[in-house]
Amino acid sequence: MFPEVDSGRPVRPARHPGMPVPRRSRWSQAQRAWRAHWQLYLLVIVPLAYFVIFKYIPMAFNVIAFKDYSPVLGPWDSPWVGLRNFEQLFNNPVFGSLLKNTFILAFYLVLASFPIPILLAIGLNEISNGWFKRTVQMVTYAPYFISTVVVVSMTILLLSPQVGLVSKGLGQVGAGPMNLLAEPDFFRHIYVWTDVWQTAGYSAVIYLAALAGIDPALHEAAKIDGAGRLQRIWNVDLPGIMPTAVIMLILGVGNMMAIGFEKAYLLQNNLNLAQSEIIPTYVYKTGLVNADFSMATAVGLFNSVINLCLLLAVNFAAKRVTGNGLWR
Repeated sequence: MFPEVDSGRPVRPARHPGMPVPRRSRWSQAQRAWRAHWQLYLLVIVPLAYFVIFKYIPMAFNVIAFKDYSPVLGPWDSPWVGLRNFEQLFNNPVFGSLLKNTFILAFYLVLASFPIPILLAIGLNEISNGWFKRTVQMVTYAPYFISTVVVVSMTILLLSPQVGLVSKGLGQVGAGPMNLLAEPDFFRHIYVWTDVWQTAGYSAVIYLAALAGIDPALHEAAKIDGAGRLQRIWNVDLPGIMPTAVIMLILGVGNMMAIGFEKAYLLQNNLNLAQSEIIPTYVYKTGLVNADFSMATAVGLFNSVINLCLLLAVNFAAKRVTGNGLWR
């Protein structure tokens, strides 16, 4: 009826699965894990230090958004102004157009850049000619290594009304030379499709890796059942890469408001400013050109909050619809 006693000490009762683990037991488990996998923990230290130094510590300086920042006084001794910078931002006549331009450009970019790498990866996966497959993959992957400045320079040369190939082509068909970079309505198309050209091949590699992980037995079973190539793509390949596609979509939407500043700023001019002025370029002009650091920080903080809300919303919707998300 009673537990046996060894050396005058009662036997410790078994711990139930739902009971909390004692702190000493957790510490001993951590020590054992460190001794067993210390090489892996050393590898984690470098990226962890990167995020702490360059991502988390700079968050403390967002306090500038709530102060009248003075470089002489520093971020901690500058006087508090509360939400005055945000009030000035929301009452600014250009705030509505900034938000509109940023949302439209970001949504257009996600809408165009999401399906094209999937289609490219599926097409490459179906090619049986190894030489042709490697050539197409190299041609589509190489633009990713071209810097943004070079891509913009190439774009300006191609669209130049004097020497650009596009302008000459329009002249050949009777449309006459056009300065597309001076037309506000063409700015978004130029920005988005040059970005798709530059990044589609790199993004396709991720989907090719997901396609390589699909069990070949599924394709063999589909062939036995009489499924054609398109049917196998629809019923085997697309469901196989769906978790990866959902994660990529969530990350793309989460970065909607963080669209590239460099390309927008370099393609921007006084003639297309009506659609090319977005939040990142406005932050640059306000913070560095006009030296209004408090307002620039307030705009950047507002932009980050919108990004976070979009990320959480899309992740929640994706988990409800597909069961896949960034975290459980």
